[in-house]
Parts: sequence; C-alpha cells; structure tokens
Amino acid sequence: MIKEVTVFCPATVSNVGPGFDLLGFALEAPGDEMVVRLNNTGKLRLFDHSGTNLPVDPSKNVAAIAAAALIEELGIDGGFDLVFTKKINPGSGLGSSAASCVSAVMGINELAGAPLSIPELLPCAMEGEQSASGSYHADNIAPALLGGFTLIRGYDPLDIKHIPYPDDLVCAIVHPDLEFKTSEGRKVIPQEIPLSTAIAQAGNLAGLIAGLTTGDHGLIGRSITDHFAEPYRTGKLPGFKALKKKVIDAGALGSGLSGSGPSVFALCRSKEIAASVATLMQEHFEDHSISSKTYVSPMSEAGCRIIK
Repeated sequence: MIKEVTVFCPATVSNVGPGFDLLGFALEAPGDEMVVRLNNTGKLRLFDHSGTNLPVDPSKNVAAIAAAALIEELGIDGGFDLVFTKKINPGSGLGSSAASCVSAVMGINELAGAPLSIPELLPCAMEGEQSASGSYHADNIAPALLGGFTLIRGYDPLDIKHIPYPDDLVCAIVHPDLEFKTSEGRKVIPQEIPLSTAIAQAGNLAGLIAGLTTGDHGLIGRSITDHFAEPYRTGKLPGFKALKKKVIDAGALGSGLSGSGPSVFALCRSKEIAASVATLMQEHFEDHSISSKTYVSPMSEAGCRIIK
C-alpha cells in the first residue's frame, strides 16, 4: 500500500481576457509541489515548508477544505498530512489556491487507491477554491487538474471542454511584488453591465475561442480584450494601459491580467518573443520602483500529476 506521494500542480492563467470565470490554461512553470502522506491520527494535518507563510489551521487553509470534501465523499476514516514544499505565491493571480486544492485531492485520491477519475475530483477541489474567492468557479481549477486550455461552458451542471490551440503559443508573465486577493478583486466588478458591453464581451470570447481552434493568431490577439472585469481591477497597477501597448509593440499577440492580478500575462508566438516581452514587463515595474518575477512558459497539457 502506498503511504506517501509527491504531487506537482502547475500554475494557471485564468479569465484570459474576455473569459471571466470561463477560460483558463495551465503553464509548465511555475508550480506547486506537495507531499501527501498517511498518518495514524485520524486527522488532517498541515505542514508549511514552502516559505510562503501559509495557514496550517485546517479550517483556514483552502487545501484542507478541498481535502476534507474528498475525504467525506469517499467515506475515509484515516488521517492525512499535507506538506507544502513548493508554493506559487498566494495572491499572485497565478492560481495559487487552485494548485493547493488540486494537489491535495489528487494526492489523497491516489493514496486511497484512485477510486475517482481525475475529472471526478473537480467538485471537491472547487470547494476549497470557493472558500478562497467567495465564488464557485473553475477557470483555475479545471486547467490545473486537467491541463491544457479549458472552457467552462456552464456550472449547473459543470460542463468543461478542452480547447485546441496553436502549438507555437508561449506565455510571458510578470508577477510584480504586490498581492491582490481574489475575493477583493471580485467585489469591485459591477453586478450589472450595459447591453453594449455584454455584446462586445461575447464577441471577444467567441473570437478568442475561434482564433485558438483555427490557429488564427491575429484573431487571438484582437480578442484578448476584457470589457467586464479588467477595467475595474487595474487601478493598483501603475501604467497598465501603457504596459499593454508596450508588449503589443514588442510582438505579443495580446495581454491582460492573469486572474484578478497583479500578474500580467502576454501570449506570444515564440519563446524568443516571450522572453523579450517578459524583460520589457519587468523593466516597466522597475521604472515604478516595484520588484517583480518573470516566467516564460508554454502551456502544459499534463496538468496536475504524481511525480514521486
């Protein structure tokens, strides 16, 4: 009987312009690593070795909430340890809470003999994500668990579809040294929007999916525009509109907030362009006296997986 596994879960970019709560994709890097092991206490215990100061009280940690949902679903009596060894920075906009939730349910399911298929783990992982953001959404959870580019067609019932995309797409990301809470980012979005805004948003969402599936890079670039959430979430990011113009001028197809921010993503047609764009984005924040980290990564088809 397996008593311990190590799980890797990729970071994710969600919303992807017009796809609020509906679109997301997994990255090859960065990502979480979590050790999940059996214990003889009959309880769920958390240990933070990641250096990110995570809460280890199970009632306050999203991974524990997702794990508890799965334990109840499976009717398991035993105890488990969740050991965070590498962690995407919380509040980065790169799916940190989703990665924690997905890693926990993936590890526990494996130790229990894999009674659920990977897609069947989604609802339990979403329970943890809901506690972090205050909303039941899967645009980080689905790509983190399943990999690739995912569309959440609907939530009642949950209906998820993988979207094909050009194999030359590479993502450049800058994570400025700021922390935006997803729950706070959702509060600033208006609950009602004009019909003209809804039509423009729907057109961009349809255009982005059409561009991805047909390999139309120009259409992809024209469609990565968010009229719904992004205009209300970028007030704390200095020079955001200027930054978007800079990355387009440097060769990126399109750019926007990753999730609720503060990370900013740009889709590019090669690693060389993405590396140049990442440097430009970092220099932009340096000009505003904000340190940052950058990542250049293709999309990951693998999603969350057992690595040991």
